[in-house]
Amino acid sequence: MPGQAAELVFDEATKRYGDGDPAVDRLSLTVPAGEICVLVGPSGGGKTTALRLVNRLIPLTSGEIRIDGKSIDDQDVTELRRGIGYVIQQVGLFPHQTVEANIGTVPRLYGRDKRWIRKRAQELLELVGLDPSYAKRYPSSLSGGQRQRVGLARALAADPPLLLMDEPFSAIDPIVRARLQDEFLRLQGEVQKTVVFVTHDVDEAIKVGDRIAILREGGKLAQYDTPTAILAKPSDDFVARFVGADRALKALALRSLDDLQLRASVDGAPSLPKATTLRDALALLIAERADTLTVTDENGSPLGSVTRDDLLR
Repeated sequence: MPGQAAELVFDEATKRYGDGDPAVDRLSLTVPAGEICVLVGPSGGGKTTALRLVNRLIPLTSGEIRIDGKSIDDQDVTELRRGIGYVIQQVGLFPHQTVEANIGTVPRLYGRDKRWIRKRAQELLELVGLDPSYAKRYPSSLSGGQRQRVGLARALAADPPLLLMDEPFSAIDPIVRARLQDEFLRLQGEVQKTVVFVTHDVDEAIKVGDRIAILREGGKLAQYDTPTAILAKPSDDFVARFVGADRALKALALRSLDDLQLRASVDGAPSLPKATTLRDALALLIAERADTLTVTDENGSPLGSVTRDDLLR
């Protein structure tokens, strides 16, 4: 069975269809083991093409992709794909199979018995925030968000070292989408997989990514760095325009109240838990027309306060 996490390397990876311009043009980047790399960019930037090159759904024209130092072209394609979790926008669950059977798809190919698959399915359902009783239900009885969680559980069933996610939350309404993003980050904190995550939403990229690869049209890499570094210093005008003129506000979403030096508590001030992002805290102060905010612990007890100037500073 596959292991914990794997380093992924794109080395001058290029995909060209016929004599046309490249869809992915000499893409070179390294995703360290256990990190989330988000591919983001405009339409025609080659995000999904780059993702599908990894599991050889699309063949490389030139260059190389390596997983833990081993070229994907040197591996049996069936074994390669079994060792890579794959989550897509439309989920792709088998409608005639129960949730448990869907989750057990790859483990069955590895020869796991029914008892092992049943236990693994229950563990994973709990891990993705669903009751184990969902194991006997069919996909048609689930909401879009629930199907997406089952799809994630299925991708994790064989404990793959690498997870590919192609706009997994884009078809979900905004409220459920935010919850799924939070659940995914919580889950990643537990399983620590190497993840390549495609999205067209720069805010989602900033929220979920340890590193962001911004691709310009034609599949050329414009910038590859941490969200903080990209927001602080875009490499050129294209990147600056793409991340938006409000990038200073986006940067506030990368830090929480827990990161700040707190002042003495103030009676009557609005309150938020310490895990709240600075962006959400500033939004509350503006909405409440207040200058000071009380910061609380997980139980709602006051820890101290911050001012609007503290957030902006």
